[in-house]
Amino acid sequence: MRSKECVAMILAGGQGSRLGALTKKVAKPAVPFGGKYRIIDFPLSNCTHSGIDTVGVLTQYQPLELNTYIGSGQPWDLDRKNGGVYVLPPYVSAEKGEWYKGTANAIYQNIGFVDQFDPEYVVILSGDHIYKMDYAKMLKAHKKANADATIAVIEVPWDEASRFGIMNTDENLKIVEFEEKPKKPKSNLASMGVYVFTWKVLKKYLIEDEKDVNSDNDFGKNIIPKMLENGKKLMAHRFDGYWKDVGTIQSLWDANMELLDDAPAMNISDKDWRIFSKNPAKPPHYISNTAVVKNCYITEGCEIDGMVEHSILSEGVVVEEGAKIIDSVILPGAHIGRDAVIKKAIVGTGAVIGKNVKIGTEEIGAIEDFVNTKICAADITLVAPEVKIKDDVAIAKNSMVTKSIKA
Repeated sequence: MRSKECVAMILAGGQGSRLGALTKKVAKPAVPFGGKYRIIDFPLSNCTHSGIDTVGVLTQYQPLELNTYIGSGQPWDLDRKNGGVYVLPPYVSAEKGEWYKGTANAIYQNIGFVDQFDPEYVVILSGDHIYKMDYAKMLKAHKKANADATIAVIEVPWDEASRFGIMNTDENLKIVEFEEKPKKPKSNLASMGVYVFTWKVLKKYLIEDEKDVNSDNDFGKNIIPKMLENGKKLMAHRFDGYWKDVGTIQSLWDANMELLDDAPAMNISDKDWRIFSKNPAKPPHYISNTAVVKNCYITEGCEIDGMVEHSILSEGVVVEEGAKIIDSVILPGAHIGRDAVIKKAIVGTGAVIGKNVKIGTEEIGAIEDFVNTKICAADITLVAPEVKIKDDVAIAKNSMVTKSIKA
């Protein structure tokens, strides 16, 4: 097998518990986004545009749909004889098998996979962020600085800096200190969870970390602090584009809605940096003469007879006459009944909403049994995949409907 200068490893095994019912049966990176995409499409497309043709996708929680979706990697031009995309579940040996214990352990368990390509560098990525980034520029900066590790950072508002891993740097962007969620941050340069490592150096630290019984086996908590402690050269790489961690219902809803801004911070229609996806072939969407559609992304196969405003409809969604969908994200195959009103909601794949159902409105008499402010906040309502809601039901704001409501 021919050696590669750089191999990418995408950490895609997260459970995504803060996405509630959306990740009950699928891994977070497989959650639909933006009408026709999955979250995993973004790092995969970034690798393609960056000239990285060897990618390992590390899966763990509910991997079946993600594995099926990635397949041979053809949509991302990653179906290669030498290289390509590989789905990597937790390693099972003759002696033992174990789940990935942390981000560093996940890479440790796949040292053999990386070694077969004999790379000089490895790029470590998260599978659950929405952004467009040229990793080749970051790799070039890493090589120019002769760094042991380079960490992508983005400026965040100072009042939010305590929520992130913060990189304190000198004037040349050399990292002098790393603080995990500091109460009083000295910098607002937050780690994006995008790393370039010189492979020989990282491999040594992964092996040492695995031997430490007190380690959390995590890059942010263990590997990076240890490298700093040992005087290794760590550089920050500034990123000034759009980046979103869609790990909560609100951030997922926000990221979808931001696509509809008059001047969106991230243009998913950019022909120079296409986001590739394995979107199944569907017929063209149909908008009838009774429909009203304003400021929306409408994907193939939708049938719209009602009103849709400032919303995103995934493939195969049906909106019956008289229905109103406002500020919402409707995932593939959902069916919205006649005269239903859906406001500021995420409706899961294959859900069926009955006639005259009110979701997320101010309707008096709304069912409040499903209110779950730990998962759903900011008046956003979540309807789980495959849920069926009978006619004439009203659901309160901030609800997460996980069971069907039948007659």
